[in-house]
Amino acid sequence: MTTPQATMRGETKTTSRYLVVALCSVAIIIDGYDLIVYGTVVPTFLGGTAEWTLTKPQAGAIGAYALVGMLIGAIAIGTITDLAGRRRIMIACIGWFSTAMVCSALAPDPTVFGLTRFLAGLGLGGLVPTAIALTIEYAHPRHRSTTNALMFSGYSIGGIIVSLTAIEVIPALGWRAMFWIGAGLGVVLLPLVVRYLPESAGYLLARGRHAEAEELAHRFGVTLGRPARGEEGSSALSGLRSLFAPKLVAGTVLFWLGTGIGLLLVYGLNTWLAQIMREAGYELGSAIAFILALNLGAIIGTPLLGALADRVGSKRVIATMFLTAALSIFGLSFALPTPLLYVLVTVAGACTIGTTILVNAYTATYYPARMRATGLGWALGVGRLGAILGPIYGSYILASGWGLDANFYAFAVPAVVGMLCILLIPAPRPAS
Repeated sequence: MTTPQATMRGETKTTSRYLVVALCSVAIIIDGYDLIVYGTVVPTFLGGTAEWTLTKPQAGAIGAYALVGMLIGAIAIGTITDLAGRRRIMIACIGWFSTAMVCSALAPDPTVFGLTRFLAGLGLGGLVPTAIALTIEYAHPRHRSTTNALMFSGYSIGGIIVSLTAIEVIPALGWRAMFWIGAGLGVVLLPLVVRYLPESAGYLLARGRHAEAEELAHRFGVTLGRPARGEEGSSALSGLRSLFAPKLVAGTVLFWLGTGIGLLLVYGLNTWLAQIMREAGYELGSAIAFILALNLGAIIGTPLLGALADRVGSKRVIATMFLTAALSIFGLSFALPTPLLYVLVTVAGACTIGTTILVNAYTATYYPARMRATGLGWALGVGRLGAILGPIYGSYILASGWGLDANFYAFAVPAVVGMLCILLIPAPRPAS
């Protein structure tokens, strides 16, 4: 018989889990704002309403600088996280990218601005695998994909916040105000993370700090697995070598490819969709609203699709999402009524941003807990090559003179390739 005291303890542990997920979600909201903000200011740089006027290739290159930083940050910091601790890394990343956003707001010329975007990317890239690893660890074991989908929907919430903010703020206060707002959000979050975010119990256990790990596990209701022989105190290099163990290497490479294609779609569309719709004849506010629809689709669709992945398996759901994204983006090339275009963009958001979120959860559950942040960090890091390519790829398609429809075909084809990568991932073989 369940006693009232046991029920209260269970509720307390559930609340504690929610707190960890909520803090990670808010961090990802700010991460989303700080990344997508560039897509909202690009039309001012191209339209001559800012103090600088950039060509499309120049704007695409600057858009890629933050993603180069994210590549380095995700790989380096994601690997260090399994060594230094996830809580400390989260705090450091928030402080770092908030400072970089201040520098972006103060940048005197495009060169310095591009450098500050690169520096922001270092912190933003390190934050993502850390937040995912903590969320997967503290989520209920039966709802990990759903919980991670809800948490990472914060990226799209950040996109909606930045889109709505840009519509009002850019005409009134100019593009620099958008970066001041992003820095302010990070400053507000930092003390909350310092005060309330726990360390990873799995990290403490792997470091041999058993008493601390067990206390955290009891307080948050986390089930601790025991490190295999030789894993305690293992180095970052040993975790990296494990990614290429015979039972994991094929999955590792395919996760890198699938993540890269997903990120190409996410950052390519978030950087260029507003400008594509401007060239289709929409006013600035209406064009930015398409970015809002893209991210709203991810917020609505991703948790539902995450729940479906928990029930029927990640592989089938993610592959279907990639295919749906391809069809939705291809549909934008037709002369359809504006409301239907918004519907297609919303579906595309659920099946591009949402797909990337579910790939992250699939990656995290594919690897053992001891190397989860390393596996995620490298998948997101190598995948950033796709994110870097996205803005540059989009800029050259826009500048090619191939016509408006070519922009949509160019993003539909990679989605089909992403579907094939996911379908080829083998089931993980258990360790002997």
